[in-house]
Amino acid sequence: MYKLFTIAKNTFIEILRQPVYAIIIIAALFLFFMSPSLTMYTMSDDNKLLREIGLSTLFLAGLFIAIFSASGAVAEEIENKTITTVLSKPVQRPIFIIAKFLGVAAAVILAHYICTIALLMTIRHGVLESASDTHDWTVLATAAVVAGGAFLLSAFFNYAYDWKFSSTAVVLTGIFATLGIVFLSFIDRNWQFNPADNGMNTVDIYGSVLLLLAAIIIVALAVALSARFNIVVTLSACIGIFLLGLVSDYTFGRLAEKQVFGAKLWATIGRYLVPNLQIFWISDAIYEGSDVPLKYILITASYAVCYTIAILALAVAIFQRRQVG
Repeated sequence: MYKLFTIAKNTFIEILRQPVYAIIIIAALFLFFMSPSLTMYTMSDDNKLLREIGLSTLFLAGLFIAIFSASGAVAEEIENKTITTVLSKPVQRPIFIIAKFLGVAAAVILAHYICTIALLMTIRHGVLESASDTHDWTVLATAAVVAGGAFLLSAFFNYAYDWKFSSTAVVLTGIFATLGIVFLSFIDRNWQFNPADNGMNTVDIYGSVLLLLAAIIIVALAVALSARFNIVVTLSACIGIFLLGLVSDYTFGRLAEKQVFGAKLWATIGRYLVPNLQIFWISDAIYEGSDVPLKYILITASYAVCYTIAILALAVAIFQRRQVG
């Protein structure tokens, strides 16, 4: 367990220090900030469109972080020959693969958590649908304090203790964002204590949880592919599987209904092998105004856990025969 924890912790820290990690988070936060202005041109569904665009941003941010972080988790270790030092400790290969997965998953969860809080703040602010609507200055002030506090403290720690600015800023943003969303849970737009009118919806939280499960599946796939292929092949394969998983029901379901034996057989195999990412997307529930039952969350989580375990088992089997010396 000590070896597992050490490798996972080092992987987590390495990913936090990658510039692309902070860039994706900053880009997602900027899109959340701009989305209320970009969704005010529908006839009557501005806030529904705001929620859908916010979940789409959250989905893409989590998946890009998962793909870019996990694709080099094992491949870079092999290319740089640092893996030979790790495996000679000795560290069993299954422990190495699982630890890499846990480290990448922890980094993805942190980024997803920060973006989820930004999404909730954006939905709380809402769209200014008419001239009489005003900004939610409680949300804007809280977001400014979170961003400004994280930036200033990160700059101080970088100057005084030579801490890495980007990774420190991400961690501090997660801490300050937690305090900010707790504050907004009790204070309304008029700066009054009113928890009943905090503007937060359980459906949005469920949607974020489902998208996190999809990102974890992509992490497992990327780790499995990087155990056998280089970074370029892993990136391409993960993007292809992601796009195919979004249309899994349409592509494989349509072919599975045909009576041609060959097409039906391959479609059935494809439906089992390719992750169905469409089940993690609840856009229909948002537009119809319906609730997402907890039973659906549990079933989807079970699917994600089973698929992730199967992919990690395959990754361990592939890596056992990989020549790293």
